[in-house]
Amino acid sequence: MKGERQKAKASPLFEGIISRLDLGNQRQKVYVAYSGGVDSHVLLHLCASTPRLKDKLRAVYVDHGLQAEAESWAEHCEKTANDLGVEFLTLRVNAQALPGESPEEAARNARYAALKSLMKVDDALLLAQHREDQLETVLLQLFRGSGLPGLSGMPERQAFGAGVMLRPLLNTPKQAISDYAQAYQLSWVEDPSNQSNDYDRNFLRNAVVPLLKQRWLAIDKTVARSAKHCADALVLVEEVAEELFVEVFNPADTTLCISRLTEHHLHQQQLIIRRWFRSIGLKMPAQAVVGRILSQVVAAAAQRDPVLSGQGYSIRRYRDKLYCLTNLSGTDLHLPEGRQAGKPDVTNLSGTDLHLPEGRQAGKPDVTNLSGAGLPQDAFWPVGQTSIKTAYNQILSCVPSSKGMLREQWAGAKVEIRFRRGGEKVCLPGRQGHHSLKNLFQEAGIPPWERDRIPLIYLDDRLAAVADKWISAEFYHEETNGCVSLLLQS
Repeated sequence: MKGERQKAKASPLFEGIISRLDLGNQRQKVYVAYSGGVDSHVLLHLCASTPRLKDKLRAVYVDHGLQAEAESWAEHCEKTANDLGVEFLTLRVNAQALPGESPEEAARNARYAALKSLMKVDDALLLAQHREDQLETVLLQLFRGSGLPGLSGMPERQAFGAGVMLRPLLNTPKQAISDYAQAYQLSWVEDPSNQSNDYDRNFLRNAVVPLLKQRWLAIDKTVARSAKHCADALVLVEEVAEELFVEVFNPADTTLCISRLTEHHLHQQQLIIRRWFRSIGLKMPAQAVVGRILSQVVAAAAQRDPVLSGQGYSIRRYRDKLYCLTNLSGTDLHLPEGRQAGKPDVTNLSGTDLHLPEGRQAGKPDVTNLSGAGLPQDAFWPVGQTSIKTAYNQILSCVPSSKGMLREQWAGAKVEIRFRRGGEKVCLPGRQGHHSLKNLFQEAGIPPWERDRIPLIYLDDRLAAVADKWISAEFYHEETNGCVSLLLQS
């Protein structure tokens, strides 16, 4: 560990790295993702040699639980950090791959989720990826048929959690990092799995890139330049996509207006669909998926109800809107009334890259959970409680209001939550006669698959309200601070 106490001030590499770091006085904490390997060790050594970073610096080791040597690597990392006078912490994650995930993707997702949990506003996370890592990334994306986002490679700077992620070594050649480590006599660990060509990145690194470099010596530099060209082009494309998207997107229900979408030519429609996926937290769809959305759902005849079903999501239309629905309850696809499952209009996209977004959160305080097997359940509203969780993971709340149901009547009644059985009717304030819920839902433009999920509120066995949409004329009152109304949140 002789080199750990040596300063890096005389290193040209050091001077270049510091000039690229966005680590002004506003930074609260600076985390270095430290695996114990040579790249992250060099980055940590550089940062530890910077007086203005000393009090902000933290070295973070992530144990993925995949290697027997992980515990000894953590000990090595902790000793190195201590020798450098840097605070150290270990994060342990479950990196077992989920269906549809590669081992590398699972490890990265678990690692990033853990690191995001550390980040506060004005914090920075530093990663030690270098120019040859960028070369590997761009080649992998090229071989997968990626578009501009993939071919842009890894950005030097990006938002990460509440803070920012920086890759200060991204324009640095691997050889310069190795030379630095030797010059300062650093000691690092070698991950034996890096020698296994079973992983795509390792195969590129061990077998393909060395061969390419025999012919094109500066390939890492030239490919990095191409990635920068793609990134610059992507900025312009995303600006155009944003302008098109805001004309078509309805933020109230995260739908797209089909008539406005189809006013644009095919390439613009594809941009809008991809921008839509990003806006609702989905992984970018493959080109074939975008094509099927446009040809099988958007272009479908008005009387048809096509459904493209993927892993956790389904794409469908109702009237002039295009919906992306999550199938989180374990229930069916909620086919339209009268339609039977198994019809050709339901298309399975399993095996494509439609995935659940990260970080979905459930529930709030003071909530009774009614979800059991995921089927609609009738339940009584607990006396004195302000919120209740339905079988579809919705939060139904009772809030003070000047219009709605009388507070005294609500407090003294037996309040029950039910779901549609068919044939329900209600008389609304200011309207004549009784109206079937089916007709009211149609008037309101509520899609068929949402109707059975809307809770019905009964007071003493009489239908008093339909979620937060309508209150029965029998129970409706206006009285300053004397009423309660309902609020339904997904």
